[in-house]
Amino acid sequence: MSTFHAIVWLDRSEAHVIMFDREHVETQKIKSRSHHKATGGHVGSHQGMHGRGDSASSRHSAQGGHATSEENFYRVVAEALQGVHEILVTGPAQAKDEFRVHCQRHNKDIDKAIVGVVSSDHPSDGQLVAMAKQYFLKHDKMQNQT
Repeated sequence: MSTFHAIVWLDRSEAHVIMFDREHVETQKIKSRSHHKATGGHVGSHQGMHGRGDSASSRHSAQGGHATSEENFYRVVAEALQGVHEILVTGPAQAKDEFRVHCQRHNKDIDKAIVGVVSSDHPSDGQLVAMAKQYFLKHDKMQNQT
């Protein structure tokens, strides 16, 4: 579906990608494969990324270093947004900001399409569409004034 607008709600376990135009709404749910399993040290330890502990979910990236399961998750979310002109990213915690940084580094087209990153709790898909429509209406009006 080639659409002009999309809203993405995400946390570290899943993303709701909703693309829409005046007549259509298309929703896709993407699950993360991250299990955040502690491998020693404190909870959230990154030992698995450095060859210690369970590293089955990590692999080397093309730029060197490691691609974490979160980076792979963000890559899949970005791929789902290909062709969208304006994207609003939302969610309850840091994942929305991490996704933005991922796009700045790895997917310049999606980064350019992201027009806003806002915090939200856990709205329904219908509430997300309403939020996005309201946001884009204001954003588009502001763009026309400049």
